[in-house]
Amino acid sequence: MTIKEALTDLPIETADSGFYSGFTKKVALPSKIIISSLIIWAVVFPDQSGPILNAINSFILASFASWYIWVVTFFILVCVGLAIWPSAGKLNLGLPGQKPEFSNFSWFSMMFGAGIGVGMLTWSVAEPMYHFNNNPEVIQGLVEGGTAENVRNAYKWSFLHWGLGAWACYAIAGLALAFFSYRRSLPLTMRSSLTPLFGKALSGTLGHVVDIVAVVATILGVAQTLGFGVEQFVSGLHRIGFGDWLLNDAGTASKPAIVFAIVAIMFASTLSALSGVGKGIKWLSNINMVLSIFLLSFLVLFGATWFGATALFWGIIDYTIALPELLFEVWRPDGTEAENVNNKLAGWQGAWSVFYWAWWVAFAPFVGLFLARISKGRTVREFVLGAMFVPSLMCFVWFTWAGGTAIELELSGVAQGALKAAPDGDKIFAMMTYLIPSEALVWVMSVIIFVLLMTYLVTTADSAVLIVNTINAAGDEGPKAKLHIIFWGVALGGVVGALLLVGGLRAIQTAMVIGALPFSIVMALQCVALIKAIYRDGLREKAGVSTVAAPSEA
Repeated sequence: MTIKEALTDLPIETADSGFYSGFTKKVALPSKIIISSLIIWAVVFPDQSGPILNAINSFILASFASWYIWVVTFFILVCVGLAIWPSAGKLNLGLPGQKPEFSNFSWFSMMFGAGIGVGMLTWSVAEPMYHFNNNPEVIQGLVEGGTAENVRNAYKWSFLHWGLGAWACYAIAGLALAFFSYRRSLPLTMRSSLTPLFGKALSGTLGHVVDIVAVVATILGVAQTLGFGVEQFVSGLHRIGFGDWLLNDAGTASKPAIVFAIVAIMFASTLSALSGVGKGIKWLSNINMVLSIFLLSFLVLFGATWFGATALFWGIIDYTIALPELLFEVWRPDGTEAENVNNKLAGWQGAWSVFYWAWWVAFAPFVGLFLARISKGRTVREFVLGAMFVPSLMCFVWFTWAGGTAIELELSGVAQGALKAAPDGDKIFAMMTYLIPSEALVWVMSVIIFVLLMTYLVTTADSAVLIVNTINAAGDEGPKAKLHIIFWGVALGGVVGALLLVGGLRAIQTAMVIGALPFSIVMALQCVALIKAIYRDGLREKAGVSTVAAPSEA
């Protein structure tokens, strides 16, 4: 049997001149139209857009819950399988002998900052507290919520959502892109990762659709993260003394504060994006990693030291034991409106697990392409360990000491329900007021947390802008077309602002879940394409056929 050479040329038409010089108009224009239309629709017709988005969201959660649960399980199995597959694990995500561009510290800093950093400051405290009070075991009457007996369950479910499932989504997208772009010298864009399945057909309409889906999912997924961040940004400004105008009567961010926060974040993000990955983003990522280590060390030393260590130990054990069941468990409603256990479990899973899987899938084109850009020269095994297992462990450490400190303050009666009642974005700031006896030191820690939040927000937003620009430019990684970078910075801020102002975080969540569904199909195909490519490369090596291609000098 003749073994054909791998596809190493995927021409993508780009404009030769004009405003879109170097860009694929058939990707860039539709992407801009879709995102701009969403912003205009949400702002001009809020009474119409809200119900329609909610109806679509309800249909997806009801009809595709099983799909989301099982497809993320598939991603985990593929990642682990590729890492332990001898011939796959040793493959260099680049040309033979090529070394990584970034040090391990900078690599991990950029990866963690772009992947989960913003959400960590909100949810490392908020989510364990939610599950501490309510989770599937509480719904089934197996344990009482808000008691010491429910702490281990709180961490089991928190680890599920922020552990291997989340990072497997990113790793799959990143692996597929790095493999085909840096071993096959194909364009660094989503369509390239599907070439083993569709070949040169991806040069045309099919490829354009794949990239458009990736751009829309990226904007909506990052908008979800920035939405949480904006709320916390405003809480931080209020905590460090910027005035009561930042909050409304309900104690949440006011509309003027939301607008101010978005303008400030996106202005800084766009400036950083214009400087490129090797300058602004790397510099900011190193700063937020240093501040993260400082804050985490503070919580380990002065927070719930023993409580957090115990929660980490038992949480990892409980999570590991329960993971095989949790990855395949799907709770379905019984078709009635009754408040019974089945319906409550299905509702809980839709609001938590399915929502999170959709969030990580929507975030995957952004984080995956960014991981690919910074991981050239690393092996598949090194990539999986560095992009999946190490960040999961880091999340677990954050959740047990940050969230554990809050839970212990409530269990001991020190907080007296204040942390439970605080808005999600304000919980970490409120926790400091009960943890530190000095008001001056509380203010100092609040400033540190705020600066850390700002660097995470800017790193996430500017990375997203660069990634979207790269996809629109047919995978061209070089800095170009500053007006396009500015457009996507404004557009990303516009999506966050429009949806926050007309429907709050719920509106952003709804749009994100809708945008994630088509890209989850692309990711499933990426898994199949990656496995096929590595298997075929094994046959090529035996037949003496080259499996890599040096990039063109043109």
